[in-house]
Amino acid sequence: MLKVSVITVCYNSADTIESTIQSVLSQDYPAIEYLIIDGKSSDATLRMVDKYKSGISTILSEKDNGIYDALNKGIALTTGDIVAILHADDFYSASTVISDVVRIFESNNCDCVYGDLQYVDRFNTDVVKRNWISGNYVKENFLKGWMPPHPAFFVKKECYLKFGTFNLSLKSAADYELMLRFLYRYNCKASYLPKTLVKMRVGGKSNITLANRIKANREDKRAWILNDLKPGMFTFIRKPLSKLNQFFNNK
Repeated sequence: MLKVSVITVCYNSADTIESTIQSVLSQDYPAIEYLIIDGKSSDATLRMVDKYKSGISTILSEKDNGIYDALNKGIALTTGDIVAILHADDFYSASTVISDVVRIFESNNCDCVYGDLQYVDRFNTDVVKRNWISGNYVKENFLKGWMPPHPAFFVKKECYLKFGTFNLSLKSAADYELMLRFLYRYNCKASYLPKTLVKMRVGGKSNITLANRIKANREDKRAWILNDLKPGMFTFIRKPLSKLNQFFNNK
């Protein structure tokens, strides 16, 4: 049986982390290792984590250099065959998510599995704000600005060992760069699971202002440069524009 390591990175997340933890502990798949990497929270986050400590394999709380540094710490501590990342504002959409994902890994003999993601209201998670429908994997779609939603992206641990973890020189696009590196540069085999796997509370930072979008766009370009890859003529225009469809896909 494939072992799945789920990593949750958190910092002062007392308001939301309980639903994150509950969604992991309620999974019907038996071989799950759960790691929580905390950035030395000063609120009640660790008290909430401690409430569920019997179901958590590893709890690490120490200062870090941002979310991607914390994720790299978590990846280094995993012992599973598959690595999943679930942030403290996110939760799995159903108790069958992990078992469904593992089934795809086993049947397709792939390196990565990804699905769809829903953005939901921060306070009423029954209210869907946006739907990120990923679609079937086509490598060339990266040239059109495509990427899968990172929280719904499951990867075999051996990919991290072969091709590296998150690049800490990037502040907002390290997840994009990692997926570009794994899928586009090194041709890791990916399979699409056409269902909502993760629900994310709205409140992301990279697109809040035009200035932040410009910074994110610059980092997207660096992601290609770092991998010695050539993007399409309109890749960096189409990438943010591709998200517009998410507002018209509400279910």
